[in-house]
Amino acid sequence: MAPSLHPLIDNGITKGREDFPGGKLYCHCPTDKVEVTLSSNVAHNHACGCSKCWKPAGALFSIVAVIPRNNLKVTAHEEKLKIVDESATIQRHACQSCGVHLYGRIETEHPFKGLDFVHVELSDTKGWQEPQFAAFVSSIIEQGFNPKGMDEVRSKFKSLGLETYDVLSPPLMDLIATFTAKKTGALPANL
Repeated sequence: MAPSLHPLIDNGITKGREDFPGGKLYCHCPTDKVEVTLSSNVAHNHACGCSKCWKPAGALFSIVAVIPRNNLKVTAHEEKLKIVDESATIQRHACQSCGVHLYGRIETEHPFKGLDFVHVELSDTKGWQEPQFAAFVSSIIEQGFNPKGMDEVRSKFKSLGLETYDVLSPPLMDLIATFTAKKTGALPANL
């Protein structure tokens, strides 16, 4: 039996809507939920095996996407949010009561500055962009997953139609390399 990757994709992937206008994300508190309003759909939605992203109990991977920073607004109970690790590049804002990560923001010079990281599974609205790929797949080993099970994990992703990478997808890696090349002068800044 294949391991559980994430409850959102274990039984197949539901395609999102291209015209999806956005919606609200909620923490898991029974009352006084933190509410985050997203005013557009997300991009680069993917399964992530890193040790920093929030995962629901029992999941090997998180499902995380990005949205332009200007399209995210905390609309209820912002006082409950706290940054999980202030030394991390991605400042993950989590509910202090239930522990759910509502969004991650980059404040330092970085190729993804201006994009916030979100978990659309925290929404009760359907239509968000579906996961597009799986990133940092080998990282689950660092968290205690038996390396002998990695072929099965990758096969499960393939059966869902998702490519697996041990970094980010090629378009995202190209963005990082382009940012770096512009910063060092290897490429013109206006490219």
